[in-house]
Formats: sequence, structure tokens, C-alpha cells
Amino acid sequence: MRLTFLGAAETVTGSKYLLEYEDKRILVDCGLFQGTKNLRLRNWASPAFDVDSLTAIILTHAHLDHSGYLPVLAQAGYRGPVYCTPGTSDLCEILLLDSAKLQEEEASFSTRHGLSRHHPALPLYTLKNAQDALRLLAPRAFDVTTELGLHAAFRLLPAGHILGAASVELRLGGQTLLFSGDIGRPCDPLMHAPHAPPRADVLVVESTYGDRLHATVDPLDEIAAVFADTFRRGGVVVIPCFAVGRAQTLLHYIASLREAGRIARVPVFLDSPMATSVTQTYVRHASEHRLTRSQLEAIEHVATIVRTVDESKAVCARKGPMVVIAGSGMATGGRVLHHLKVFAPDDRNTILLVGYQAAGTRGAALAAHAPAIKIFGEYVPVRARVASLDSMSAHADYAELLDWLRGMPEAPSHTFVTHGEPAAADALRRRIEETLHWPCSVPVYKESVQL
Repeated sequence: MRLTFLGAAETVTGSKYLLEYEDKRILVDCGLFQGTKNLRLRNWASPAFDVDSLTAIILTHAHLDHSGYLPVLAQAGYRGPVYCTPGTSDLCEILLLDSAKLQEEEASFSTRHGLSRHHPALPLYTLKNAQDALRLLAPRAFDVTTELGLHAAFRLLPAGHILGAASVELRLGGQTLLFSGDIGRPCDPLMHAPHAPPRADVLVVESTYGDRLHATVDPLDEIAAVFADTFRRGGVVVIPCFAVGRAQTLLHYIASLREAGRIARVPVFLDSPMATSVTQTYVRHASEHRLTRSQLEAIEHVATIVRTVDESKAVCARKGPMVVIAGSGMATGGRVLHHLKVFAPDDRNTILLVGYQAAGTRGAALAAHAPAIKIFGEYVPVRARVASLDSMSAHADYAELLDWLRGMPEAPSHTFVTHGEPAAADALRRRIEETLHWPCSVPVYKESVQL
């Protein structure tokens, strides 16, 4: 059996793991590379495997760095099953269509404004490619075994993190492999704690926060302080935000603070129609998360939904104090770019980062207090204050990851640490070796190992 790391190796993005055994070729995760240009260019290269030879694809969850490459494979001719949980299937329908729409819009914008070396600029994939990919989704319930032919089967086990997120237990050729996916936090305000991992011969574990601990401060206190400080200046709080999970958590916190009278009743705008659709998905999968019906209703009503481009432009023309929540979470695209272009140059305003910022993204540049960021081909000065809320992460930190690993009934024969920047992955490798005494390594991009 051979395992090849085609993504999430030496980086926190582009998750893809190819397993080959006899006549079977199974791809676990099918993610886009995001961040620095050298990573993004990998999305445009030909697939590193024969698409026609794939037996199946199994997704851990719907985030684009785990699912966003599916339309590329559909465009290349893949017509096999894409297994995932029902929650992941519902979210993929929202995320992949939105991603394709953004790809087409950005290509059109680049062509009109001469921002690309290619004419016309082409999208990585189209809306039709995304629709073709969605037709391949084959939902499977948590903790149900699905056979993939002789000597091959898998289960999806709850991983917390976001709606539908799973770890993949894959039995192949007499061995059991466990792919952690992204592991959530035990005390996440929205999601239930991840289930304890089962026994496995080989483990592939994420390391997004493998080198750090999350802050122990109360995020409600942090949000209240940032809002109060900005509103005193008459400013605008602009929040680049992931539509899945993070937007719902943030709106839940804002609704709680408003109900407790801890923040001023200034306008709150959610400039992300996708986030609105995602909230409805949480309603349909009520057993997977901690929110009550009344809390979901509060989330739905605490913000004014901005649906059209004209409505978004009208928000940009408003004065503070107000709050604007818009995608994307790392400011790599979407409507938040227009808000940053307008509000970043004003020192009365605050840009609030509420999630992980991958290297090479505008979010990472903002977190590093860059004096200017490039938006639509122009450098926009950043005079607004930039604040980060590390306490809102949906990823387990290294202590929480180690606690999750301790739940395995016995040590795996080998552990591969992936889905982290090099320093984070190596830090978690060292901690696993020193505290759990498990054989452990950090694979490099395209490394192939015989199991």
C-alpha cells in the first residue's frame, strides 16, 4: 500500500492524500491550495494522478482547502463517488457554487481591467464544473461503515470543527488508517466535542495550531472591548469572516452581548448571502451542534442581511459607528475587499481578524500590520487599527490535539503530521514524540511512503 501527500504538506492548505492498494485508488480530501502565489499555482497544474483511475474520493469536511478542488477533477472527467457526511454535502453545495461564481467574477474583472497576463483571463473552474462536482456527492451518515469493494471500507466519525466535519477511518488491505481532518475544540460554543479517535495502524493528524495554545480570555470580553473602542471614535468595525461556522459564532456572540446590554445597538451588516444560507443548514442539522432554536433565531435577526451588490455599495457609503461582517475570512476575495478598500485607510476604524490567517493572504499581511495591502491591483493604505481574536479558533490547539490523541486505544505504528505551516507541524511532531512516545514524522509535498 502506498500513501502520497499531494497537499497539506509543508502548508496548511490544499489537503489531498492518495492511497493506492492493488486496483484501488482512494483520495482523502480534495482541497484547493490558498495563500502564496507558488501554492495557488499548484491548482492550475494537471492533477498528479490519473483521474480515471480513482476508485473514490472521501471528504473530511466542506472548507475549500479540503473540498475546493472537486470542480477541477470534475472538469478533468472524474465521475466516481465523492463520499462525505450529509452536513458536508449541504455545505459543499453552498461553498463550491460560491467559489465558482467568485472564480468567474474575478476572471471577468481581471480581463476588463487588464490585471492578468492572459486575455481573456480564465477561471480555475466554472459554475458548470461545480454543478458537475456536486452531482457526485454521496452522503453517508456518521459511524456507518461503507464498503469500497474487497478489503476496503470506511467510516466517518464526528470531528467537531464545523457542521459535518469528520475524521476518516479507512480499512484497506488489512490495515486501518485514520485521517483526523480538522479537529475541533472540546468547548466550542457551536459544535460538539470531537469523538475520541479509534484504534489505527497509521494516523494522519492535522497541526494547524501545533505550535501554540489558544488564549484563555473570554471572546465576549474581547469583542465588547474592540466594539466599544471603535464606536467611541465613530468608527466602523470590519470583520473578514468565514461564512461557515465563524460567521455563526460571531453573530451568536454579538446577539449575546446585545441582549446583555454590553454593546451599543449600532447597525450590524452581514454582507455574505452565503453565510445566511449556511445558518439555514445549521437549522436542518440541529443534532450536530449546541445551538438552541432560540439562539439560531437570534443569529438570524441580529444583523441586516446584505444581499445585492447595490446594497453592499450602500453599506460602503455609510458612516460609523457600525459593524460590517463580510467574506472571505482571510480576505482572499469576496465582498470584504470592497469594504477594506473603503474603510482600511481611516484610522477611526478597526479591522477585526477572527480566524487563522494563512501565509501569503491579505489577512496574514493585516495581522502582521502591513502598512498597505494590494486590492484590485492597487495598494490601499492601512491606517485602521487591526485586532485579532485568537480565542475564536475552530481548530484544536496543541494541548487539545494531544488530549484527543491520548484517546486512542493504542499507539499507531506511525503518525504523519500534516496540515500545518512547517514550524507548527514540526512542533507538534516533537510534542507527540516527547509526550506520547509515538513514531512520528512530517511529510513533504508529494512525498510517497510504502505502508
